Amino acid sequence: MPTLSRHVVRGLLRRGDFRRLLGIRLSGQFADGVFQASLAGAVLFNPERAATPADVAAGFAVLLLPYSLVGPFAGVLLDRWTRRSVLLVANLVRSLQVVAVAALLVAGLGGTGLYLAALTVLAVNRFVLSALSAALPHVAEDDDLVTANALTTTLGTVAAVAGAGAALGLLQLVGENDRGYGVLAVSSTVGYLAAAALARGFTGAYLGPDTLEGHARSTARDVVVGLVAGIRHVAGHAPAVAALAVLTIHRAVYGITTLGTLLLYRNYFVPDGFFQSGILGLGQVLVIGAAGALLAAAITPLMSRRIGKPRWIVTLLVLAAVAEMTLGPPYELKPLLAAGFLIGGVGQAVKICTDTVFQEHVSDAYRGRVFSVSDTLFNLSFVGGLLIGARLLPADGVSLPVLFGVGAVYLLTATGYALAARRYRYPD
Repeated sequence: MPTLSRHVVRGLLRRGDFRRLLGIRLSGQFADGVFQASLAGAVLFNPERAATPADVAAGFAVLLLPYSLVGPFAGVLLDRWTRRSVLLVANLVRSLQVVAVAALLVAGLGGTGLYLAALTVLAVNRFVLSALSAALPHVAEDDDLVTANALTTTLGTVAAVAGAGAALGLLQLVGENDRGYGVLAVSSTVGYLAAAALARGFTGAYLGPDTLEGHARSTARDVVVGLVAGIRHVAGHAPAVAALAVLTIHRAVYGITTLGTLLLYRNYFVPDGFFQSGILGLGQVLVIGAAGALLAAAITPLMSRRIGKPRWIVTLLVLAAVAEMTLGPPYELKPLLAAGFLIGGVGQAVKICTDTVFQEHVSDAYRGRVFSVSDTLFNLSFVGGLLIGARLLPADGVSLPVLFGVGAVYLLTATGYALAARRYRYPD
């Protein structure tokens, strides 16, 4: 970490409550990495199964879209229940859900049944991540939120990548088949149970919300009213609205490039010494992306203080455009990994900044709803990008027009955000 934020990091890590909340995130996201690697391997790279680009996009849609429709309603519940209860119960629940998915994998079942079972796990995952983000201001001072977000979200990403890496290592022992991927899925329950045990260490209302609405009846009408109130609250804060817009657009174009990368590693690239294709090569992309995220975490607190979050976000979007349009066109393993490093860093830095904007401009009573709306847009835009990519990309993932189109979208977003920040004078 830069000198400017090293003192803040030390201060955060001296806090027992911060360490405990961070431990919940790390153990849970490590388990996420293991589980998601088992699912992705079973569907995309398992020789016993086959999937076209449209199948991949449709699979993501089945997994993400249903939760995207109920996510905002879950956010209202996050503001009605103690976040300690959410983190404890949700981690126990998804341990059981993962066992069900593993049973389907071992049985060789796929299609709608597998997707729906995996959907239940993903839905709870997003619920947990929203609760973690909403709880963070209770274990960090307001002035330390940028660094706290940088540290927690980035280490969470690294933990997820480490979990995926551990799964790939274990895969060599259990075999690349339905049974092996089922074993991988079951092994992820260890991390979820550890997260539940850590959550149990918090007292009832320690993580908020400060004003519980739990006494109110959680009828459908109550939920809708609470959701509308949350949307109205965030709509009245221009910096939060702009942050949501940037995050949504970035995730859409990231969905396109994600599908393109999957297709390249499945159908286009061939191994070149250290650089691999297939699922091992995709693992290398994840690792290099995590390295980019680490760098983003190191420099984002410093840059946001020196030039302000609005200018830093604009700089990041321009950097992403340059990476897409210069490192992508060769369609070679080494430049693509370099692009993965930069795009991984950009995505992490943008998420750190936007999460901090939400925490600074949204009152605690509405944070659960706002973060769930953010997660919903996060999912919807990613799926939208995947569906666009499935229509535009060929089977091998090679398409210069798509690459330059993605770069152009990043530049337009940077321009629009810069103009909005100047007009409304967003605070740094």
